Amino acid sequence: MTPMTGPILTRREGGILEVTIDRPKANAIDLKTSRVMGEIFRDFRDDPELRVAIITGAGEKFFCPGWDLKAAAEGDPVDGDYGVGGFGGMQELRDLNKPIIAAVNGICCGGGLEIALSTDIILAAEHASFALPEIRSGTLADAASIKLPKRIPYHIAMDMLLTGRWLDVVEANRWGFVNEILPAGRLMDRAWELARLLESGPPLVYAAIKEVVRDAEGRDFQTTMNKVTRRQFRTVDVLYSSEDQLEGARAFAEKRDPVWKGR
Repeated sequence: MTPMTGPILTRREGGILEVTIDRPKANAIDLKTSRVMGEIFRDFRDDPELRVAIITGAGEKFFCPGWDLKAAAEGDPVDGDYGVGGFGGMQELRDLNKPIIAAVNGICCGGGLEIALSTDIILAAEHASFALPEIRSGTLADAASIKLPKRIPYHIAMDMLLTGRWLDVVEANRWGFVNEILPAGRLMDRAWELARLLESGPPLVYAAIKEVVRDAEGRDFQTTMNKVTRRQFRTVDVLYSSEDQLEGARAFAEKRDPVWKGR
């Protein structure tokens, strides 16, 4: 993957990919930008050398406000072709089984919040804020309507969806969809610190975790558990037949750090 410039910036270091939305003034996403993001996250998914991604916004004020209403006013259809991964490149990307960290550096609302909810860990600067203001423009926050009530208490999710009210970062952390609150100047350092920790971990286990968790969201416990024990998940079957599975056991027995190869 070559570094990109323009509306989406990428930086690669070892097995870590940093993706930055850079569309002044607010980092809003139009159809073209969404398609570019889809290509980036598809390539991230398919590159065996990449282990973890970070997504953030350029500047100090906006992470992402979601859909670019100016582009919509100029003709971008709200139900247009968002690209291979759906809006923002990752929400509907199949088999995206690698960890993704959101580093929320400011306003995170609408589709921007839906993108953050598609990641696995959300870090946020002290001045970050969150909302689903679609209700005020007569639009459905579709992905958030599906995801948010599963992430936080139902009544808080419905409050956000029905009123469009803003949450500061402390309240977002209290309800559990922000993992850590950080000084703005420390946000990206912490994101990379966490990414390096994940980079050093077992990629086949990460893939199995993500596939099992996704499946379990829509099923009862025993149904998903039966699929695990019968090795009906592709990632679980690969893991249980892998060199890494043996390496983990050997490293434990030999009292050393494992060397993960992803195979």
